[in-house]
Amino acid sequence: MNRPQNRLRRASLLLFLLTASALAAEKPAIQGIVTDPTGAAIVHASVDLLSSGRVVASTLTTDRGHYNLLAPAPGWYQLRAASPHFAEFVSSTIELNIASRATLDLQLSLASLAQQVSVTATGIPTIEGHLASAVTVLDHQELEHVRDAQDFLRLIPGLQATQTGQPGGTSSLFIRGGNSDANKVLVDDIPMNDIGGSVEFANIATTGIARAEVLRGPNSALYGPDALAGVVSFTTQRGSTPLPELTYSVDGGSFGSYRQEGVFSGVFHQLDYLMDDSRFDTSNAVPLDEFHNGTLVGNFGIKINPQTSLRATIRHDRIASGEPNAIGLYGIPSDALQQNEDAYLGVTLDNRTADRWHQLLRYGALRLRSNFTVFAPTGIPQYDSQGNLLGYLGAQVTIQGANGHSVSGQAQYQYVETYPNRYATSSDGDFVYAQTDYRFSTHLVGLGAFRYEDERGYSGTPSTTIERGNLSYTLQLQGDVKDRLFYTAGSGIEKNQLFGLAGTPRASLAYSLLRPAPKRFLSGTKLRTSFGRGIKEPNLSDQTSSLYALLAALPNGAQLISQYRISQIGAENSRTYDGGVDQLFADGRGRLSVTYFHNEFTNGIEYIPQQGLIELGVPAAVADAAQYGATENSQAFRAQGVEVESEYQAGNRWSLRGGYTYLDSVVQRSFSSDAIGPSFNPNFPKVPIGVYTPLIDARPFRRAPHSGYFGFNYSGPRLSALLTATLVGRRDDSDFLQYDANNLTTLLLPNRNLDATYQRIDLSGSYRVSRSLSFYASAQNLLSQHYSEAFGYPAMPFAFRSGMQFTFGGESWKLR
Repeated sequence: MNRPQNRLRRASLLLFLLTASALAAEKPAIQGIVTDPTGAAIVHASVDLLSSGRVVASTLTTDRGHYNLLAPAPGWYQLRAASPHFAEFVSSTIELNIASRATLDLQLSLASLAQQVSVTATGIPTIEGHLASAVTVLDHQELEHVRDAQDFLRLIPGLQATQTGQPGGTSSLFIRGGNSDANKVLVDDIPMNDIGGSVEFANIATTGIARAEVLRGPNSALYGPDALAGVVSFTTQRGSTPLPELTYSVDGGSFGSYRQEGVFSGVFHQLDYLMDDSRFDTSNAVPLDEFHNGTLVGNFGIKINPQTSLRATIRHDRIASGEPNAIGLYGIPSDALQQNEDAYLGVTLDNRTADRWHQLLRYGALRLRSNFTVFAPTGIPQYDSQGNLLGYLGAQVTIQGANGHSVSGQAQYQYVETYPNRYATSSDGDFVYAQTDYRFSTHLVGLGAFRYEDERGYSGTPSTTIERGNLSYTLQLQGDVKDRLFYTAGSGIEKNQLFGLAGTPRASLAYSLLRPAPKRFLSGTKLRTSFGRGIKEPNLSDQTSSLYALLAALPNGAQLISQYRISQIGAENSRTYDGGVDQLFADGRGRLSVTYFHNEFTNGIEYIPQQGLIELGVPAAVADAAQYGATENSQAFRAQGVEVESEYQAGNRWSLRGGYTYLDSVVQRSFSSDAIGPSFNPNFPKVPIGVYTPLIDARPFRRAPHSGYFGFNYSGPRLSALLTATLVGRRDDSDFLQYDANNLTTLLLPNRNLDATYQRIDLSGSYRVSRSLSFYASAQNLLSQHYSEAFGYPAMPFAFRSGMQFTFGGESWKLR
């Protein structure tokens, strides 16, 4: 063979290699790391690239867990990863193009108990196995066919939800014994709290919610005021199918209940979109207790480039609810209506400048409007001997507490006022949040954040509008030592316009005593502990009715302020620490967690009624001017206890979960009139009674020492079913019936164990006839138990609803 021919062959071979290389370079690529629940790399795991359900490329991970795949052409794909002793993982649909190399890290779970990723605890996506905080994550599967958000929150240890009556009745959430306004509640990281921390959980439907995270313990370091006892974070669903998908569901049931929901979603190139609209109506089982909830949700995201994305979310609720009052105490329903219109808006710019450096910028807004109207007095008129109208009484009733005490009579029900009587509130908030986090190494991440918040609103009348401008700063370090010792330490600094500067340090530590391993009954032992401080700002009503301001206007005000150590209204505080152990068992199919917690809540704001002001020495004329009493940072209470949480994957389709909470809470300090001078019922002359607030050394109202839950879930190819139960023990409470028809206290019942135990068992399920049609049904309170979560407000008896769901479009249609 001569030299020209050799040169020609070499040139041809070189040209072929260059052409092949160029062609390969034009193919879309994806890479990443495959890890186990602890974050350790999985070696030689198989990774497949799927297109329309078919494998188009495959590889094995390297000795460091890395994979690298080339797609045959631009388009929509899924990744599937598997390894012995781990559950198979299939990603959501992603788009690959030739413009960039995509990166997607995959995490495999042991057996069937998946390790969820949490953001609430640290502000940085972190798998549960690396967290020392007590966090529970619920995904869309666990929320399916649940109508109200408060219903699934009942199935988390340390949480107790209390609803005053039936759907639409005011609902409170107590986390680890804290007050109901001590929780930061977020939707897509937008606060849902009004100014001062209150959230009406009765108004939060599950419409559009894909995921919920609950952190038990304060996290004001990241979220500012109101994260005093815990954080509840909801995440909105996103569109995921290249072919647009439309889902419509409709159901009806007992007590005139009727619900419709429509969802339209999909992905178009770099844009994902979702719109969800629902409406629920019911007449409930109590007269004048109709409830309506209309919820509209939107979620729109765009991938500007591989490193930058922009997302906008909106949630708008319109609620109307009858307010019949405590029918069990008055016997006559009140002709009243509560109306709310709430809106939450967020826009987030997310950018990853480099593999190690991430930052985001977020604008958020909330608009909360409420109006409470009593249209007319519905009680029995009461006149004096001169024929003057004194007020309105309830019907003749006999009421009995779970503590065995019983009373009979007519309670003073409504005052002589101008009707209709209206009370309006408004809360507006706008904030800007900036965060940057940098990974110094695989074992250390630093986070810094800044937040500015402008709050304004009024309570009762627009003439009392208050505005606050608040600043927050956050610094945090998070890391691990040899993938075994995990730590988080940081602090927030709050500069609140009302109460000034406050620090909120927080630290947590976890140690993996025994790593998860296959073929062991007991494995994956983790020890953890955490500490934190939280703050809560006063609401608008507390600020405008401050006892300090009232006394300062008196001639002897300075003396009274000094004598009773009255201070200007300020922040409420909490300090908490906990410690526990998480144990995997049955080859990773089960998990048991036990946690001890100790909370101290101080500087709590109390309401002091007119009579209490007089007992303090405030002149009667001044006390009369304070029609609704006054407020003061004067309460302190302790709440400690034990949480037990367990879950077990019995098979591919069956799972079980349950939990129990023991709560030991006691009021240590109080300045209210109940603490200064308790009330007494002449029928129980030796039993002191707190009318509006608990007495010192007593338990806070409506928080059970013993509570628990359990659930059984079946998920088959067509049939799915969920049975849940909430078990709550006796609680301290008040009937708030301070005066009877003769202006006496004969209707007061002792506080101790006033509320009875109850067991609420619910059952729901669905059957998929085809991809396009399924039927579902749910039954609430299967035992039709007559109980009250709040004394005097009967809960919903047995209720049933059923319906059907239609699905049009979606990815599966494209794959046919």
